[in-house]
Amino acid sequence: MSDPTVQNIAVAQGVDQAVLLTTAGLFDGRSKHRSSDAGPLTSVGGLSLFLRAVLTLQRSGIKELLIVAGDEEKVLKESLRADGRMKIPVRWMPVREFPPDDYRTWEALGAEVRGACLVVGGRTLFSSELLEQLMEQVRAGEPAIVVSQASDEGHGGVSTNPAVKVRGSRAIALYERLPCSGEAAGRRDSVAADLLVIPARLLRTAGTIGTVTMTPPLRAILEHAISEGKVRTVTASEATTSWYQEVLDPVSVKSAELTLLNSHRGEHDGFVDKYFNRLFSKPLTRVFLKIGLSPNAITILSMLIGLVAAFSFAQGTYVAGIVGALLFQLSAIVDCCDGDVARLTFSESKLGADLDILGDNLVHMAVFGGIAWGLYVEQGANSFLPLALGACAILGNALSLWMVRRGESLRSQIARGNLKQSARLDLILGNMANRDFTVLIIILAALGLLEVFLWLTAIGSQIFWIVMAWFTRPSLISRA
Repeated sequence: MSDPTVQNIAVAQGVDQAVLLTTAGLFDGRSKHRSSDAGPLTSVGGLSLFLRAVLTLQRSGIKELLIVAGDEEKVLKESLRADGRMKIPVRWMPVREFPPDDYRTWEALGAEVRGACLVVGGRTLFSSELLEQLMEQVRAGEPAIVVSQASDEGHGGVSTNPAVKVRGSRAIALYERLPCSGEAAGRRDSVAADLLVIPARLLRTAGTIGTVTMTPPLRAILEHAISEGKVRTVTASEATTSWYQEVLDPVSVKSAELTLLNSHRGEHDGFVDKYFNRLFSKPLTRVFLKIGLSPNAITILSMLIGLVAAFSFAQGTYVAGIVGALLFQLSAIVDCCDGDVARLTFSESKLGADLDILGDNLVHMAVFGGIAWGLYVEQGANSFLPLALGACAILGNALSLWMVRRGESLRSQIARGNLKQSARLDLILGNMANRDFTVLIIILAALGLLEVFLWLTAIGSQIFWIVMAWFTRPSLISRA
């Protein structure tokens, strides 16, 4: 007997087509909006809703996209042609010929689909992790739907999608949401999201179902499948990486941007990054997105601020030390923004990652040198100890960078030979990106004890590269 897990994975991997409705929802067929409504060209986090949806689908493994587009079709086509990140083939279906509220449209789409497909509404934001989780729920011949714990408060416009009654991982009923008032106001219902997987077989039966009901096509298809107990559910949550949000009006645009910012965290954020730096970096990220600053430009800006901090340290006065420490902290805050902008705009690149690492280390070595020179100026020409400590810290940082790059290149080989050793290496590499020590500089600068920091870095950097050399030693690699 074959392994059902393997069968399920195979089915999930077969969901490689998606249908994107740029002007309509999945459950009410809405295709006309007020001028104040959000639309496919509405910008959220530096990208239009349309382009963000397409790039998220591509990242999630979709290989072919069918787009049912309205009056904006020409502009949407041009935006895809102009975007070099778009790699998957697209087929366009004008809404005037394929209206979403017509059952024949879904029969036609069913004829174009192999196996099952994703269907996505045009005014939504969602994570690639949510799509992957949804596709993992696919079973042969069964639809799967995302349900969102949506509230009538806090996100602007109210969703008109039906609520879903869920038992276990199955949907057992769709029902209309009633207006909330009094104590019920702000309640959180499980609401059907504009995001589902549906088998082609069910789409091809749309015409038959449509002869006996006036319900919108996809809702009628789902209700029919629910009556047979065949609809699986996945719950989206803003508190996890599997998040979803409708974008209906200007208020929900702002809420959606906040959801995007909150959903992105640095891979190796330390305590200071999590509870301090990101409080200030989020507003800066919004500004950078609004003015269209690229991730690499933000990295360079962070580096320039860091170099100015190093110059300030080199003046050798107490006030200059405080200013240098604060500028160094500002550099760390701006450094949080480049990765966020890259992820939010799908602009990650190896060049950007390399520039970020090299820029960080250049700033660190410049700051070490600036502090050392400042202490030399302050203590007088007869004291060469600060210069020696600074040289030791800079050398240790350079060797640490070399060993980190070596460790990253050998990570896969080490993992094949020793998983425990590989986990330790990952932990060490993560600590290399930790920015918590920036606060220590502020404290020591305020206390007039920058020489203590220089001692710590001179010794600590040497220990770090020696440990890295041990974890990437040739004898360990040869056993992998």
